[in-house]
Amino acid sequence: MVTARIPTDLGEFRLFLFSNTFDNKEHLAFVMGAVEGQGDVLARVHSECFTGEVLHSQRCDCGEQLDQSLVRIAEEERGILLYMRQEGRGIGLLEKLRAYNLQDEGYDTVDANLILGHQADSRNYSVSAAMLRTLGVSSIRLLTNNPAKIDELKSLGIAVTARVALTPTVNSDNERYLRTKVARMRHLLDLPNSRANDTKPDEPTS
Repeated sequence: MVTARIPTDLGEFRLFLFSNTFDNKEHLAFVMGAVEGQGDVLARVHSECFTGEVLHSQRCDCGEQLDQSLVRIAEEERGILLYMRQEGRGIGLLEKLRAYNLQDEGYDTVDANLILGHQADSRNYSVSAAMLRTLGVSSIRLLTNNPAKIDELKSLGIAVTARVALTPTVNSDNERYLRTKVARMRHLLDLPNSRANDTKPDEPTS
């Protein structure tokens, strides 16, 4: 693991680069403030999205989730953003673009992945849990709308004490994608005319 100081418009962070043999990828932790030995640390486990974060694609809410998470961490002057190299919910950029083409033919995000021979969500959180343990936090408040992410981290021994909601901007290009996440992937989003669970700012987890 290598770390360096990174000053930003939001304040000063430290960037940690983790190399591992589990998936042969280099994952990153962007950390503000003192977190070792601390509990209820605000944290985001974020999966890489080149199209949403670099190209500002409006097909998803990934870039917006990244930006919101960093702002929330900066507001508290302490927190962790894990940047996981799991593009396209774990299927990679090539397959994600193929899935986009299927979505343009009328398939939703889940069926597009299944048609290509993947799971709806192929991500693994074992490395994320190991990174959090290495950073030394005793418990986290997780920035997420995805209850499966909470369940996975808890099953790996991470104490998640609360869910902190992220609010997407709905547009004509991402609305079906967001509604599919609610209807088929149990995401907790309060969308217009949606019966999804409401998103409280800081919701305790069981």
